[in-house]
Amino acid sequence: MAIGRRQFISALGGVSITWPLAARAQQPGRLAIIGYLGPSSPENPGPNTAAFLQRLHDLGWVEGRTITIEHRWAEGRPERVAEIAAEFVRLRVDVIVTTATNDAIAMKQATSVIPIVSAIMGDPVGTGLIKSLARPGGNVTGLSVQGTDLAGKRLEFLREVVPGFHQLAILANPDSPNVRLELAEVQAGARKLGFDTDTFEIRRAEDIVPAFEALKSWADALYVVTDPLVNTNRIRVNTLALEARLPTIHGFRGFVESGGLLSYGPNFQDLYRRTAEFVDQILRGTKPTDLPVEQPTRFDLVVNLTTAKALGLTIPESFLVRADEVIE
Repeated sequence: MAIGRRQFISALGGVSITWPLAARAQQPGRLAIIGYLGPSSPENPGPNTAAFLQRLHDLGWVEGRTITIEHRWAEGRPERVAEIAAEFVRLRVDVIVTTATNDAIAMKQATSVIPIVSAIMGDPVGTGLIKSLARPGGNVTGLSVQGTDLAGKRLEFLREVVPGFHQLAILANPDSPNVRLELAEVQAGARKLGFDTDTFEIRRAEDIVPAFEALKSWADALYVVTDPLVNTNRIRVNTLALEARLPTIHGFRGFVESGGLLSYGPNFQDLYRRTAEFVDQILRGTKPTDLPVEQPTRFDLVVNLTTAKALGLTIPESFLVRADEVIE
């Protein structure tokens, strides 16, 4: 039942041996190593990372005393993720933690041996990360936010607070596998609700301003499909949307906290706390293939009243009563 087994080449004759993670972690003076690829930047680690670290502490893992954590941040740059993946392999970390589908894919491409726990995966089966939720079948496990299943619901919320709009712009990075899946769902949901849609593609931070120049004269509202690039640049996205007087709908609270209008999605701090529990089990010897991928149980509807007022929108009281959080 050992996990995280890696081969080492013996200095005596080049003999290949394997040591269970639990045994290695218990060697005198040897702390288990977590490779943590954060969602944003070292300057802004955020409450989700704090929730992960606090839960690890609650479970008895103290950084510098019982574990070592190698913190890394890609800051929305895909090329950095591959570099970080190679670095984690060189460091021989015992478990890798990722916070996005793309990052988990990059880590799996770098290693099929080191356990990978992802706090956020959109559709891990559809993107080939795992075989099934119940039986992951490899070195990846964690939580699936099933973002594509929520797209239609988000559009219904947006229509409720912005009555009468018809033209929906979609901002998305098509190079992101999970974005492609959600994008199809957004387009299908929009057709069902009778919206006209146009997708504006971004692949790097420099594409964001030109995308807004193209969409702002056409759109009545904006659906932002989340990926690491968009997350890192969420303040810029929301600032440009507000300047264009476009109401926005997002997949998680952080965007609304940064000035977006609405979000509907899983409670991310819950997901990060649960991720710490996955890591705890792996460090104690459980194989990732024996840990079914879980789905969120709590979903939050969040509205930013300050943004609504700036856009000249009056949010119905019936909507505010149903919201899980109202930011003023």
